[in-house]
Amino acid sequence: MNKHVVLDKLTATLASWLTGRKKFFSESIESRPIQELIKKTWIELPDFNACGTFVPMVNTGGIAVDPAFKVVQWLGQEFPTILFNHGNNEQAFDFRKTAKNTFYQVFLNWNGTIEANLIQIRAPFHNSTLSDYQEKMTDLENFTAMLAATVSLNEGIIQKLTQEGHKKIILSGISLGGWVTNLHRTFFNSASLYLPLLAGAHLAEVFLSSAYQKLTGKIALEQPTSVREVLNFDQLFSEIDSKNLYPLLARYDQYIEYNIQKTDYKDHPLNTIECGHVTAALSPQLLRHHILNHL
Repeated sequence: MNKHVVLDKLTATLASWLTGRKKFFSESIESRPIQELIKKTWIELPDFNACGTFVPMVNTGGIAVDPAFKVVQWLGQEFPTILFNHGNNEQAFDFRKTAKNTFYQVFLNWNGTIEANLIQIRAPFHNSTLSDYQEKMTDLENFTAMLAATVSLNEGIIQKLTQEGHKKIILSGISLGGWVTNLHRTFFNSASLYLPLLAGAHLAEVFLSSAYQKLTGKIALEQPTSVREVLNFDQLFSEIDSKNLYPLLARYDQYIEYNIQKTDYKDHPLNTIECGHVTAALSPQLLRHHILNHL
């Protein structure tokens, strides 16, 4: 067993111990499908054409959600724009070196420059404590609504940028943010390029078959078909045939299992890195190279 596998499994075990009874979908696995909640999401964006933090008005199928976005670098419409979606339980707008923040590590914590507008998206329920977030995630529909609202926020921003004359818009994200990236392509496909990092379209398998199932509630594990019907979107994903998808997976990832998720990318150029989930997240230079290679 290599170090990448060991670290992923150890991290899942420790996280399971810390969450206690507040495991994913431990209270309820009742949820409308993601596509239904996306259709029922209403969003009103504030105006923006400069750096700053912006909070839109959003409602997802009657569920109160609180996504936001931060324009971190604004160069103008003649430059490409990168929309980045963070991972699970990241501190999206905390740009301290010690914060759990992939956006900061990839785009800001290095000596180079990026000639692009940079926008960080914050998913719902990521503006409070870890305990509050875990409480929300005990209900599958809160998780589904989080995804639907984030996908819809990305689409609102893309539509606004497109109307203002922006030509190249790149949508990316890691893990949770990678699922958002693939979901957006599935239901909207309005960005120029899609760069999902550590994600596929078999979302339910993360909670049902991977090492991450240690963080999944008993009722979800006992009724896998119900969870798959809500979360997996591989069939719809496969129906999108545009050549605008450039995924990255980690060969030894114990959460986003390589052999399962890579099947979603059979018709697209897949970049494989020799990491696990945790070690990939701790290798911002590899993630950065993948994104900037398509800038």
